Amino acid sequence: MSRPDKYRLRRTMMFLNCQKPGLIKDPYIYKPDSIMLDLEDAVAEKEKDAARYSLYHALQEIDYRGVERVVRINGLDTDLWREDIRCAVAGGCDSIRIPKTETADDVRTVEYAIAEAEREFGRPVGEVLIMAALESARGVINAMSICDSSERLFGIALSGGDYSKDLQISISGTGVEFMGARQHMIIAAKAARIQCFDTVWTDLDDMEGFRREVEIIHSMGFDGKSIVNPRQIPVVHEIYTPKEKDIIYAEKVIREIDDKKARGIGVFTVDGKMIDIAFYAGAKRTIALAKASGVYRGDL
Repeated sequence: MSRPDKYRLRRTMMFLNCQKPGLIKDPYIYKPDSIMLDLEDAVAEKEKDAARYSLYHALQEIDYRGVERVVRINGLDTDLWREDIRCAVAGGCDSIRIPKTETADDVRTVEYAIAEAEREFGRPVGEVLIMAALESARGVINAMSICDSSERLFGIALSGGDYSKDLQISISGTGVEFMGARQHMIIAAKAARIQCFDTVWTDLDDMEGFRREVEIIHSMGFDGKSIVNPRQIPVVHEIYTPKEKDIIYAEKVIREIDDKKARGIGVFTVDGKMIDIAFYAGAKRTIALAKASGVYRGDL
Protein backbone atom coordinates (compact mmCIF):
# COMPACT_ATOMS: atom_id res chain seq x y z
CA MET A 1 0.00 0.00 0.00
CA SER A 2 1.09 3.64 -0.38
CA ARG A 3 2.04 5.11 2.98
CA PRO A 4 0.24 8.26 4.17
CA ASP A 5 2.30 11.44 4.10
CA LYS A 6 3.32 12.26 7.66
CA TYR A 7 5.18 15.36 6.53
CA ARG A 8 2.69 17.02 4.20
CA LEU A 9 2.16 20.79 4.37
CA ARG A 10 0.01 21.63 7.40
CA ARG A 11 0.23 25.38 7.91
CA THR A 12 -3.45 25.71 8.81
CA MET A 13 -5.79 23.25 10.51
CA MET A 14 -9.32 24.66 10.70
CA PHE A 15 -11.75 23.42 13.37
CA LEU A 16 -15.27 22.57 12.16
CA ASN A 17 -18.21 21.44 14.27
CA CYS A 18 -19.62 18.14 12.96
CA GLN A 19 -22.93 19.00 14.64
CA LYS A 20 -23.47 21.62 11.90
CA PRO A 21 -23.56 20.06 8.40
CA GLY A 22 -23.43 23.50 6.81
CA LEU A 23 -19.95 24.04 8.23
CA ILE A 24 -18.45 20.80 6.97
CA LYS A 25 -19.89 20.62 3.46
CA ASP A 26 -17.45 22.89 1.59
CA PRO A 27 -14.59 24.27 3.77
CA TYR A 28 -12.13 23.47 0.98
CA ILE A 29 -13.18 26.70 -0.75
CA TYR A 30 -11.09 28.61 1.81
CA LYS A 31 -8.01 26.48 1.02
CA PRO A 32 -6.88 25.38 4.48
CA ASP A 33 -4.20 22.68 4.44
CA SER A 34 -6.18 20.52 6.89
CA ILE A 35 -9.62 20.55 8.48
CA MET A 36 -10.39 19.35 11.99
CA LEU A 37 -13.79 17.68 11.98
CA ASP A 38 -14.74 18.00 15.64
CA LEU A 39 -16.76 15.42 17.56
CA GLU A 40 -15.57 16.56 20.98
CA ASP A 41 -16.03 19.91 22.75
CA ALA A 42 -17.96 21.69 19.98
CA VAL A 43 -20.70 19.04 19.94
CA ALA A 44 -23.47 19.03 22.57
CA GLU A 45 -23.73 15.80 24.55
CA LYS A 46 -27.16 14.93 23.18
CA GLU A 47 -25.98 15.54 19.59
CA LYS A 48 -23.02 13.13 19.52
CA ASP A 49 -24.80 10.48 17.44
CA ALA A 50 -26.12 13.07 14.99
CA ALA A 51 -22.64 14.54 14.64
CA ARG A 52 -21.20 11.11 13.82
CA TYR A 53 -23.89 10.63 11.19
CA SER A 54 -23.00 13.97 9.58
CA LEU A 55 -19.30 13.13 9.77
CA TYR A 56 -19.65 9.75 8.10
CA HIS A 57 -21.71 11.03 5.20
CA ALA A 58 -19.48 14.07 4.71
CA LEU A 59 -16.38 11.87 4.50
CA GLN A 60 -18.12 9.48 2.12
CA GLU A 61 -19.80 11.96 -0.18
CA ILE A 62 -17.82 15.23 -0.25
CA ASP A 63 -14.73 15.77 -2.37
CA TYR A 64 -12.53 17.88 -0.11
CA ARG A 65 -10.14 18.47 -3.01
CA GLY A 66 -6.92 17.39 -1.35
CA VAL A 67 -7.56 19.02 2.03
CA GLU A 68 -6.51 16.66 4.83
CA ARG A 69 -9.42 15.42 6.93
CA VAL A 70 -8.58 15.02 10.62
CA VAL A 71 -11.25 13.90 13.09
CA ARG A 72 -11.07 14.99 16.74
CA ILE A 73 -12.58 12.19 18.80
CA ASN A 74 -14.00 12.44 22.30
CA GLY A 75 -11.68 11.90 25.26
CA LEU A 76 -10.47 8.51 26.38
CA ASP A 77 -12.18 9.13 29.72
CA THR A 78 -15.59 8.90 27.98
CA ASP A 79 -17.58 6.03 26.50
CA LEU A 80 -17.72 7.79 23.12
CA TRP A 81 -14.25 7.59 21.61
CA ARG A 82 -14.32 4.01 20.30
CA GLU A 83 -17.43 4.60 18.23
CA ASP A 84 -15.95 7.93 17.08
CA ILE A 85 -12.95 6.04 15.71
CA ARG A 86 -15.09 3.39 13.99
CA CYS A 87 -17.22 6.08 12.33
CA ALA A 88 -14.21 8.15 11.23
CA VAL A 89 -12.25 5.20 9.86
CA ALA A 90 -15.31 3.74 8.12
CA GLY A 91 -15.99 7.13 6.54
CA GLY A 92 -12.48 7.39 5.18
CA CYS A 93 -10.75 9.99 7.37
CA ASP A 94 -7.03 10.67 6.96
CA SER A 95 -6.14 11.13 10.63
CA ILE A 96 -7.45 10.96 14.19
CA ARG A 97 -6.73 13.66 16.78
CA ILE A 98 -6.59 12.48 20.39
CA PRO A 99 -7.71 15.14 22.88
CA LYS A 100 -6.21 15.51 26.34
CA THR A 101 -3.26 13.22 25.62
CA GLU A 102 -1.15 12.69 28.73
CA THR A 103 0.89 9.52 28.14
CA ALA A 104 2.34 7.37 25.39
CA ASP A 105 -0.14 4.68 26.41
CA ASP A 106 -2.99 7.00 25.37
CA VAL A 107 -1.59 7.04 21.85
CA ARG A 108 -1.05 3.28 21.77
CA THR A 109 -4.61 2.69 22.97
CA VAL A 110 -5.98 4.75 20.10
CA GLU A 111 -3.55 3.16 17.65
CA TYR A 112 -4.87 -0.31 18.54
CA ALA A 113 -8.50 0.83 18.13
CA ILE A 114 -7.73 2.39 14.74
CA ALA A 115 -6.07 -0.81 13.53
CA GLU A 116 -9.15 -2.80 14.60
CA ALA A 117 -11.39 -0.39 12.69
CA GLU A 118 -9.16 -0.51 9.60
CA ARG A 119 -9.47 -4.30 9.53
CA GLU A 120 -13.22 -4.14 10.20
CA PHE A 121 -13.89 -1.74 7.33
CA GLY A 122 -11.36 -3.08 4.85
CA ARG A 123 -8.80 -0.31 4.96
CA PRO A 124 -5.04 -1.01 4.85
CA VAL A 125 -3.66 -1.25 8.38
CA GLY A 126 -1.49 1.79 9.01
CA GLU A 127 -3.34 4.08 6.59
CA VAL A 128 -4.91 6.34 9.23
CA LEU A 129 -2.49 8.68 10.99
CA ILE A 130 -2.66 10.10 14.51
CA MET A 131 -2.02 13.48 16.10
CA ALA A 132 -2.01 14.10 19.84
CA ALA A 133 -3.28 17.24 21.58
CA LEU A 134 -1.44 18.12 24.79
CA GLU A 135 -3.79 19.97 27.08
CA SER A 136 -2.32 19.62 30.58
CA ALA A 137 0.91 20.07 32.48
CA ARG A 138 1.34 16.27 32.60
CA GLY A 139 0.86 15.99 28.86
CA VAL A 140 3.45 18.68 28.16
CA ILE A 141 5.95 17.13 30.58
CA ASN A 142 5.49 13.77 28.81
CA ALA A 143 5.86 15.26 25.33
CA MET A 144 8.99 13.29 24.41
CA SER A 145 7.56 9.87 25.25
CA ILE A 146 4.30 10.80 23.49
CA CYS A 147 6.22 11.85 20.36
CA ASP A 148 8.05 8.50 20.32
CA SER A 149 4.92 6.42 20.97
CA SER A 150 3.78 5.41 17.47
CA GLU A 151 4.85 5.32 13.84
CA ARG A 152 1.37 6.64 12.99
CA LEU A 153 1.90 9.85 14.97
CA PHE A 154 2.53 12.76 12.61
CA GLY A 155 2.40 15.55 15.17
CA ILE A 156 1.49 17.02 18.52
CA ALA A 157 -0.55 20.15 19.18
CA LEU A 158 -0.87 22.54 22.09
CA SER A 159 -4.43 23.15 23.31
CA GLY A 160 -4.11 26.45 25.11
CA GLY A 161 -7.55 26.71 26.71
CA ASP A 162 -7.40 23.51 28.73
CA TYR A 163 -3.68 23.93 29.38
CA SER A 164 -4.23 27.36 30.94
CA LYS A 165 -7.02 25.95 33.10
CA ASP A 166 -4.77 23.15 34.30
CA LEU A 167 -2.10 25.70 35.24
CA GLN A 168 -4.78 27.90 36.86
CA ILE A 169 -3.78 30.93 34.81
CA SER A 170 -5.51 33.31 32.40
CA ILE A 171 -4.74 33.73 28.71
CA SER A 172 -3.15 37.17 28.39
CA GLY A 173 -2.93 37.51 24.61
CA THR A 174 0.83 38.08 24.89
CA GLY A 175 1.68 34.38 24.72
CA VAL A 176 3.97 34.55 27.74
CA GLU A 177 1.96 31.90 29.62
CA PHE A 178 2.51 29.39 26.78
CA MET A 179 6.20 29.95 26.09
CA GLY A 180 7.47 27.14 28.30
CA ALA A 181 5.04 24.59 26.85
CA ARG A 182 5.67 25.75 23.28
CA GLN A 183 9.44 25.47 23.57
CA HIS A 184 9.30 22.09 25.30
CA MET A 185 6.91 20.67 22.72
CA ILE A 186 8.92 21.98 19.76
CA ILE A 187 12.11 20.40 21.09
CA ALA A 188 10.36 17.06 21.67
CA ALA A 189 8.66 17.05 18.27
CA LYS A 190 11.82 17.94 16.36
CA ALA A 191 13.81 15.32 18.27
CA ALA A 192 11.22 12.71 17.25
CA ARG A 193 11.09 14.02 13.64
CA ILE A 194 7.37 14.81 13.76
CA GLN A 195 5.41 18.04 13.38
CA CYS A 196 4.24 20.48 16.03
CA PHE A 197 1.17 22.74 15.93
CA ASP A 198 0.16 25.76 17.94
CA THR A 199 -3.10 26.49 19.71
CA VAL A 200 -6.02 28.54 18.36
CA TRP A 201 -6.37 32.33 18.57
CA THR A 202 -10.02 33.03 19.38
CA ASP A 203 -10.18 36.86 19.32
CA LEU A 204 -11.27 37.47 15.74
CA ASP A 205 -11.42 41.23 16.36
CA ASP A 206 -7.67 41.33 17.04
CA MET A 207 -6.10 40.30 13.76
CA GLU A 208 -2.94 42.27 14.54
CA GLY A 209 -2.46 40.22 17.68
CA PHE A 210 -3.09 37.07 15.68
CA ARG A 211 -0.43 38.05 13.12
CA ARG A 212 2.12 38.73 15.87
CA GLU A 213 1.44 35.34 17.43
CA VAL A 214 1.79 33.52 14.09
CA GLU A 215 5.10 35.30 13.45
CA ILE A 216 6.33 34.16 16.88
CA ILE A 217 5.36 30.52 16.51
CA HIS A 218 6.76 30.44 12.96
CA SER A 219 10.10 31.72 14.23
CA MET A 220 10.03 29.09 17.01
CA GLY A 221 9.72 26.25 14.50
CA PHE A 222 6.04 25.31 14.67
CA ASP A 223 4.79 23.62 11.52
CA GLY A 224 1.38 25.26 11.63
CA LYS A 225 -1.44 26.88 13.54
CA SER A 226 -4.86 25.63 14.61
CA ILE A 227 -7.50 28.11 13.44
CA VAL A 228 -11.20 28.75 14.03
CA ASN A 229 -12.14 31.07 11.15
CA PRO A 230 -11.36 31.28 7.42
CA ARG A 231 -10.21 34.90 7.87
CA GLN A 232 -7.13 33.57 9.63
CA ILE A 233 -5.97 31.36 6.75
CA PRO A 234 -4.37 34.03 4.49
CA VAL A 235 -2.37 35.47 7.39
CA VAL A 236 -0.87 32.10 8.34
CA HIS A 237 -0.15 31.10 4.76
CA GLU A 238 1.55 34.43 4.03
CA ILE A 239 3.85 34.13 7.03
CA TYR A 240 4.66 30.47 6.32
CA THR A 241 5.39 30.98 2.63
CA PRO A 242 9.14 31.53 2.04
CA LYS A 243 10.03 34.97 0.72
CA GLU A 244 11.79 35.31 -2.64
CA LYS A 245 15.09 36.29 -1.00
CA ASP A 246 14.96 33.20 1.21
CA ILE A 247 14.28 30.96 -1.78
CA ILE A 248 17.16 32.47 -3.76
CA TYR A 249 19.52 32.06 -0.81
CA ALA A 250 18.41 28.45 -0.25
CA GLU A 251 19.08 27.68 -3.91
CA LYS A 252 22.57 29.13 -3.60
CA VAL A 253 23.28 27.11 -0.46
CA ILE A 254 22.11 23.84 -2.03
CA ARG A 255 24.08 24.35 -5.24
CA GLU A 256 27.22 25.45 -3.42
CA ILE A 257 27.12 22.55 -0.99
CA ASP A 258 26.54 20.06 -3.80
CA ASP A 259 29.47 21.52 -5.71
CA LYS A 260 31.88 21.86 -2.79
CA LYS A 261 31.01 18.43 -1.38
CA ALA A 262 31.87 16.84 -4.73
CA ARG A 263 35.25 18.60 -4.60
CA GLY A 264 35.93 17.69 -0.99
CA ILE A 265 35.48 21.20 0.40
CA GLY A 266 33.70 21.29 3.76
CA VAL A 267 33.43 24.97 4.71
CA PHE A 268 32.88 27.99 2.43
CA THR A 269 30.90 31.23 2.15
CA VAL A 270 27.63 32.16 0.47
CA ASP A 271 26.81 35.88 0.25
CA GLY A 272 29.53 36.52 2.82
CA LYS A 273 28.16 34.01 5.35
CA MET A 274 30.08 30.96 6.55
CA ILE A 275 28.31 27.77 5.39
CA ASP A 276 28.85 24.04 5.87
CA ILE A 277 26.84 20.83 5.38
CA ALA A 278 24.74 21.56 8.48
CA PHE A 279 22.87 24.24 6.47
CA TYR A 280 21.82 21.78 3.77
CA ALA A 281 18.69 20.39 5.45
CA GLY A 282 17.35 23.86 6.23
CA ALA A 283 17.85 25.01 2.65
CA LYS A 284 16.14 21.88 1.33
CA ARG A 285 13.20 22.50 3.68
CA THR A 286 12.85 26.08 2.40
CA ILE A 287 12.66 24.84 -1.19
CA ALA A 288 10.22 22.07 -0.25
CA LEU A 289 7.98 24.56 1.57
CA ALA A 290 8.13 26.95 -1.39
CA LYS A 291 7.11 24.13 -3.73
CA ALA A 292 4.27 23.06 -1.47
CA SER A 293 3.11 26.67 -1.18
CA GLY A 294 3.05 27.01 -4.97
CA VAL A 295 5.62 29.80 -5.22
CA TYR A 296 8.69 27.91 -6.43
CA ARG A 297 9.65 28.26 -10.07
CA GLY A 298 13.19 26.87 -9.93
CA ASP A 299 14.63 23.53 -10.99
CA LEU A 300 15.91 22.02 -7.73
